[in-house]
Amino acid sequence: MKLVRYGPAGAERPGILDAEGRIRALSPLLPDISVALLSPESLAILGAIDPERLPLVEGQPRLGVPVSNFRQIVAIGLNYRDHAVECDMAIPAYPMQFAKSIAALSGATDDVHIPADARKTDWEVELGFVIGTAARNVAVEDALDHVAGYCLTIDFSEREWQFDKGGQFGKGKSLDGFAPVGPWLATRDEIADPQKLPMWLKVNGEIRQDSSTAEMIFPVAEIVAHLSRYQTLLPGDFIITGTPAGVAFGMKKPEYLKIGDEVTCGIEGLGEQRHRIALLG
Repeated sequence: MKLVRYGPAGAERPGILDAEGRIRALSPLLPDISVALLSPESLAILGAIDPERLPLVEGQPRLGVPVSNFRQIVAIGLNYRDHAVECDMAIPAYPMQFAKSIAALSGATDDVHIPADARKTDWEVELGFVIGTAARNVAVEDALDHVAGYCLTIDFSEREWQFDKGGQFGKGKSLDGFAPVGPWLATRDEIADPQKLPMWLKVNGEIRQDSSTAEMIFPVAEIVAHLSRYQTLLPGDFIITGTPAGVAFGMKKPEYLKIGDEVTCGIEGLGEQRHRIALLG
């Protein structure tokens, strides 16, 4: 299934995509797409519904974050060898973990607002996944059983705040709108292999990142197993898995985002995003 939440920010309604990619309303059956629906049992019930029997949503409404109440955002850094090299950083021996604020969540086409004093705003296209059942010290071979589904996301980053303002990475990664998710949540059965997904990102139509999740140092299953050794992963935890080379920070002469720029990106099977960079008022 491909699950969406559509409508104005703060008033999204639940939906599902039919075979032709059209939104069908789930509101006659449930109030929202929440963490409670991410269990295998709930998803199986939802998957038995024929989307063609649901009301068709007309037009092209805004698509919000496809799950209403993510519990936390766990980010994995430097998970592509070429990205670590371009940033002149050591290849990690273990998954490098940091936090990103829940307040950073936004929809797949929302404007990204940056403060006037944010001068090094960067992009990172990433595969994200959502935990559906609690994972505690799980084995790699069992890890994907705990994943409810996958999403496209961008880890927007204000590099000066990330590196020069003290503290951990989250300071430069947690501004409102710096974690757009969607356009949909593809349940695990939709993605045969999360490590074979082409991914790309463009700035003003110019390709910046062009890679595949096959290039991850630590694949999804290893990330789940590793994290679950140090914390219990709970339903609604949203985990983002790192980015390939091609970010502004890795350029010899960095070209950071500026007001009016347009960022587009996509991952095979997970749709596309489009964002305008705007000034925070």
